[in-house]
Amino acid sequence: MVQSSQPMRGTTEAGSSTGSFNYLDPSVEPSLYRNGRVLVRRDRDGSDDGAEGLLIERRSVPVDDARELAPDAACTLARNGFEFHTRPLLDPDLDFLQHEPVVRQYYNECADLIREVTGATHVTAFDHNVRSAQGKKSQTRISGGQQVQPPAHMVHGDYTLTSAPQRMRDLAAPPTGNDTLRRFLPEDEALIDPRLVEQALSSTGRFAIINAWRNISPTPVAAHPLALCDAQTVVPGDLVVFEIHYPDRVGENYFARYAPRHRWYFYPALTRDEVLLIKQWDSAGPLARSQGECGDASDAEAPCTFSFHSAFRDPKTPADAPDRWSIEVRCAVFYA
Repeated sequence: MVQSSQPMRGTTEAGSSTGSFNYLDPSVEPSLYRNGRVLVRRDRDGSDDGAEGLLIERRSVPVDDARELAPDAACTLARNGFEFHTRPLLDPDLDFLQHEPVVRQYYNECADLIREVTGATHVTAFDHNVRSAQGKKSQTRISGGQQVQPPAHMVHGDYTLTSAPQRMRDLAAPPTGNDTLRRFLPEDEALIDPRLVEQALSSTGRFAIINAWRNISPTPVAAHPLALCDAQTVVPGDLVVFEIHYPDRVGENYFARYAPRHRWYFYPALTRDEVLLIKQWDSAGPLARSQGECGDASDAEAPCTFSFHSAFRDPKTPADAPDRWSIEVRCAVFYA
């Protein structure tokens, strides 16, 4: 990947588009809890190693240009599940294919931004992925880390009613062999104070998981752009648990069945100076609080629980567009 300290402005056409998205087939039964029907296995590099029950339906869906929204209508983490920020890198020449400087330097930048935006009392970055279709094809490996992953062309949310609180419990225990931060922590030391997690998981506590997503190429994103689904347009009946079987644990995502009410947005030509914050889970959200027992998990006063997102195929993307290189850093967020 070419590095540059001078991000370029985009040349791709702005404005709304119609994108191609991968949903689960409508024949797949909705589920809020794990049932062993839809799953993938992953090796120690985090790469897929076999799947079951993945029946895919491709849909052509309108995608609105979020840059064109009026300031008072801009999407927010609380209402829609995502928001945009201009945030230049502290080190413009940071090499994202070097694991250690990303963990020691960039993790703090992401945590600081999320703390400022949310007002949370404690934010800790705990994991990340670098994504590139060409990087995956060439089996590029991050120095000191895992292989580069492809853009995720599947409508999904990263956590579930089960896996979100379980991830917090995992972070309050010493890391295992598949954890990003294992070699950066003293032996038998947890990343997050167990007392903080215990309070967050109590009936009076609150936690969230928020991703900081950034283009890490000197050229603006054109190929495989990222789209985000307005959380207000999603209901529990759209969700299907997708199990991820790692060598040392089982994680869960939510995949989605298509619904015409889903409203999608994207930010064309994202540069290295721009960051998308994407809510992966919020324990104060209606779905999280209902534990799946509420018919539509609606509560006008509560923050949304999470936002679906996906890479998509945009017909406006030039055939010779440079490949997308991006990073998402996952952060555990705790409120007083």
